[in-house]
Amino acid sequence: MTNSFFRLGFFPTPVHPLKRIGQSFPDYRLFIKRDDQSGLALGGNKTRKLEYLMHHAISFRSGAVITSGAAQSNHCRQTAAACALAGIPCHLVLFDKGQVRMNGNLLIDHLLGAVIHWNDDGHTPESVAAQLAKAGMNPYIIPVGGSNETGCLGYVRAMKELQEQESQTGIQFDYIVTATSSGGTQAGMILGKRLFDLGSEIIGINIDKTPIFGKPVEEHIPDIANRAAADFHLKARVNPEDIRILRDYDKSGYGVLTAEEKITLHKMAREEGILLDPVYTGRAFAALMDLLTKRYFKPGSAVLFWHTGGAPALFGYADQLTC
Repeated sequence: MTNSFFRLGFFPTPVHPLKRIGQSFPDYRLFIKRDDQSGLALGGNKTRKLEYLMHHAISFRSGAVITSGAAQSNHCRQTAAACALAGIPCHLVLFDKGQVRMNGNLLIDHLLGAVIHWNDDGHTPESVAAQLAKAGMNPYIIPVGGSNETGCLGYVRAMKELQEQESQTGIQFDYIVTATSSGGTQAGMILGKRLFDLGSEIIGINIDKTPIFGKPVEEHIPDIANRAAADFHLKARVNPEDIRILRDYDKSGYGVLTAEEKITLHKMAREEGILLDPVYTGRAFAALMDLLTKRYFKPGSAVLFWHTGGAPALFGYADQLTC
């Protein structure tokens, strides 16, 4: 695996037990991995991907980086921070202009100096790139969520990090549960599991029922992983049957805060002192709680929840969380 990356985060991120919530599920050992503590502009999973994506942009001598997402996108916030560290202008193409206020991730984007373009005004990453190219800036487009063969390397490396933590603690995780949307995180995890021979079953909780890249995420994940394996000469392959994604929790649609998620956000904060986000980890941890209640996992299992960050988005949902 390539060692060429642009250092952005503070790794390894901690793994620790969920002591109080775990008391409600005595048949399991419940843990959390804190990628919300990765260090880049309030942390999150995109830090790992951006270490490789920004290295790629720098190696191509790009004069600007462009990416896109929702107005409260964690990925866009961390891309803006990565560009600030690299000294490269950041352009963000955001959605839902009329439904947001200047708070949460959008406020941080502004503080980090990102140039905001609104999809509602007809802008796309490609149209912005065309304008910048005319100005001679050699723009570099990062896909939604940083989810491609380059970005997923961050989570290949994360699985090596987890393997080392397992060795240090003597805990072998039987299951890893995480939020899945654009697929790059889970693709890297599964590829890393294959490459480093980890025994964990990786379960993605689907967040967005609408295909992001024109195909179901179950098909997109092996495509990302196997392109990465081919491009970076990794001796592993991911097959469709390796992908485990649960779609029982995405019915309300992307970014819609349900009653279950509100309860989970409050419970995690008040019992563990940990902030989940209202779009990804709130939904994924609510799903985990439901699975534990239904005894989905084998008794005695060590279950790891991989916290992918996103707490700044809480401020965009303040009215719904405080009523």
